[in-house]
Amino acid sequence: MSCLSWNCRGLGNPQTKGELVDLVNKKDPKMIFLMETKVDQEVIERICRRLQYTNSFVVPRISRGGGLALLWKQGIRVTVMNFSERYIDTVIDHGMNDAWRFIGFYGDPDTANWENSWSLLRDLSSRFSIPWVCLGDFNEIIRVEEKQGWLDRPERQMQGFRDAIDFCGLKDLGFNGFPFTWCNRRPGDQNVWVRLDQGLASVEWMLRFTTCCIHHLDAFHSDHKPILLISDSEQKRFYCKGRPFRFEAMWLKDNSCEEVVKNSWQEVSDPSSVCMVTKQIINCQDNLRIWNCDTFGHVRLSLVEKLKGAEERGLYRSDPAHIH
Repeated sequence: MSCLSWNCRGLGNPQTKGELVDLVNKKDPKMIFLMETKVDQEVIERICRRLQYTNSFVVPRISRGGGLALLWKQGIRVTVMNFSERYIDTVIDHGMNDAWRFIGFYGDPDTANWENSWSLLRDLSSRFSIPWVCLGDFNEIIRVEEKQGWLDRPERQMQGFRDAIDFCGLKDLGFNGFPFTWCNRRPGDQNVWVRLDQGLASVEWMLRFTTCCIHHLDAFHSDHKPILLISDSEQKRFYCKGRPFRFEAMWLKDNSCEEVVKNSWQEVSDPSSVCMVTKQIINCQDNLRIWNCDTFGHVRLSLVEKLKGAEERGLYRSDPAHIH
């Protein structure tokens, strides 16, 4: 099970479409949930064919804004149960004993309408009694630590979101990678980072998909980062086998590294057990590898591209390397 969720802020930009293609080629999600597509259904269908996804469901844009889309691969049984401009509600393997529910959710960006989003979330929770996961841009945070810069989030504002989550019996799935998913891209003291995009799930869903977690990915043509819901087994397919683990000194320059280590170690259920400690050391290494790829992968790619360009211009030779 894997799903990419992204508030792409418009797919009319060829660069944004190209970035989506790159993300899908690298991560190979089974489903893709897109918000703020800002394009007509015909454009989504063309993108779907380009990505080689056989199925799609589109909530049309309103005027020049909005628009939701859900894409999924052949072989996945997705039944769309309901939808609006704020969500797409589906059941996976409908009619089967192990059916579960996926909701792509887009919270209202207008502060005055946030209570409508939480009322909607409560209503959605009461429609089915099967395990479910809700992924998307909620346009709100749960804790004050999920915002950095400018003014603090009002406690009453966050409490409304927390109350809705508690009513629905949902839990925050957490994340790996950079701690925030949205930036206002303003300079200096006016710069703000917020974790608006996240995954919430019922306890029953979490017990069924015990190794699934959220990874924050990088994107440059939207002010939102994509998030990827994926199981550990699928995520590890993208890493080299047999390469020994080495802690990189550069990791210490990123504050989120400490959080990865803490979260990995807190999973120890019996710290007095030598076997469990060994298992958690291995788990910590795996989480650091994944975090390293999500956090610094684009930096390495940029460096490789620059070196290739320099080599083509005769400024650099890779065998041995010299700068003229």
